[in-house]
Amino acid sequence: MQASGPTSSSGPRDAIEAEAARLLAKLNSDPTPQEEAEICDWVERDPCHAVAFARAEAAWDAAERLKSAAADVTLPTLPQIVSEEQQRRLSRNIMIAAAVAVLFFIFAAIVTVRTFSGIDRYETRLGEIRDVTLDDGSILHLNSDSEAEVRFTGHGRKVRIVKGEASFEVAPDSDRPFDVEVRSAFIRAVGTAFNVRMRPALVELTVTHGTVTVHSGEDAEQRVSAGNGAVIQPRTIALTRLGDKLVSQRIAWRDQMMELDGETIEQATSEFNRYRKAPILIGDTRVSALRIGGRFRVTDSRAFLFALERKLPVRTVQGEDGSVMLLYRDEEPDPSEAGAAS
Repeated sequence: MQASGPTSSSGPRDAIEAEAARLLAKLNSDPTPQEEAEICDWVERDPCHAVAFARAEAAWDAAERLKSAAADVTLPTLPQIVSEEQQRRLSRNIMIAAAVAVLFFIFAAIVTVRTFSGIDRYETRLGEIRDVTLDDGSILHLNSDSEAEVRFTGHGRKVRIVKGEASFEVAPDSDRPFDVEVRSAFIRAVGTAFNVRMRPALVELTVTHGTVTVHSGEDAEQRVSAGNGAVIQPRTIALTRLGDKLVSQRIAWRDQMMELDGETIEQATSEFNRYRKAPILIGDTRVSALRIGGRFRVTDSRAFLFALERKLPVRTVQGEDGSVMLLYRDEEPDPSEAGAAS
């Protein structure tokens, strides 16, 4: 039986999920290598297919936990605890509960499945930046405290960003598109370079070379070309036009540098804290809105702190744990002591 079916991205969502459920059943019944390849082909053919498989991974995990918990339950025999009438009522309730459990497992099967095996995981510690050459020649750059999962098959190349920030230089391969999953979004490229950053409430996409397509939730697929970006939220994609300077700022971390151009001290310290075990803290609200510019090494926040003290009304207080508190300095700094900041 072919893995492809009558459904497509233009078909109803119910039909796509039904096809996903059918393929799930086949995948869990010892499929042949050919059938596995056909399933992979169906998933990779359309972002909507991939969404149908990936949107409810948590529900699948919850179903596994429920099944495991149910296996541990041991009940005494019915005659020991209930009368005949009670047995009839209890049997009826058990039937209802069993039906609910079956429906729950069917729902979990429809909305999620892990289609691929052989996952390679890459991660970085706090303050570490790592470059990884993948099997196809593509390069994965991982920023501080980041993690990604990579799955390559003969039919597709898939990366899931688990946390943090990653940049990609994708090797061209017209037969195997390069897909990046991040939260609810799917980004597809062939031979392209782009950067993806997970922020608390959104995903920030920056394209530095070529063109990618991005799909999130039920929003229409969007094309993003070099010099542009996108702000991706669960249900919306907002395209943004980026200048060369902003693009350079966003990918400077790949050279272990940070470029500041009038950011507030609050924004700047937040960026430096991505690489520090002991944070830089702001102890006076008057400091937060002050602005600074300059180019600094991400692993050398001392130069940044030195620039603050020389140019701005800021003084630093070192904590015993390595943290640094920024306080407002009432006296004006000497104008002749212009440092790297502006």
